[in-house]
Amino acid sequence: MLRHLVEGVADRLPGQCAVCRAWPAQPVCEGCVARFAQPQPRCGRCALPLPSGTAECGRCLREPPPLDACLAAVNYDYPWSGLITQFKFNGEPGWARTFALLMRSAPWVEPALDRAALVLPMPLSAPRLAERGFNQALLLARALAPAKARADLLLRTRHTRAQTALDRRDRAANVKGAFAVEPALAAQLRGARLVLVDDVMTSGASIFSAAAALRRAGAAHITAVVIARTELPA
Repeated sequence: MLRHLVEGVADRLPGQCAVCRAWPAQPVCEGCVARFAQPQPRCGRCALPLPSGTAECGRCLREPPPLDACLAAVNYDYPWSGLITQFKFNGEPGWARTFALLMRSAPWVEPALDRAALVLPMPLSAPRLAERGFNQALLLARALAPAKARADLLLRTRHTRAQTALDRRDRAANVKGAFAVEPALAAQLRGARLVLVDDVMTSGASIFSAAAALRRAGAAHITAVVIARTELPA
């Protein structure tokens, strides 16, 4: 699967690798993928990096999140942090295909997508969507599973402050109640197996809040899939 990342994105011509600048190459060359995207042990409930042989982190054991599983392709560090910023904030939606291939290469992502009835992107608030011009999570969901991706079931009910400068407790408070299920379509979620898609997971506050709304609607199983996982904030 990793070798397929060299196929690139639809709206970028072959050129230099964005990481090592090899020429000619696709957005991320095979060598850089092999070097910077090696699988590693992670918590099964929040995808935090863990020592080998450890199934769950202490926080998830103490406070189980409303997810059945959480999968991340890479850590949020070089070179992926810069490339994700380029994708989200520099108006380059074509990166979605490359990142979707990276996500599919992570252990257990393919089976999760195959088993899911629906693949739901994390929604953006209207101001954030207008500012950015696209929802990166929706582009990823459509690239991962075009026949299963749905953007009309999970809603963002209010705009919230950016999470970046907030600590873990404030992040959770900031997004509490910020997500809801479309009432007219809620029946489609009852007993359903879902994949919830986002680009980056830090504390998990946003994904957990969205998953809680889906769980209240009757979802039977929820797996979160993200490109990158950061270390937990203080």
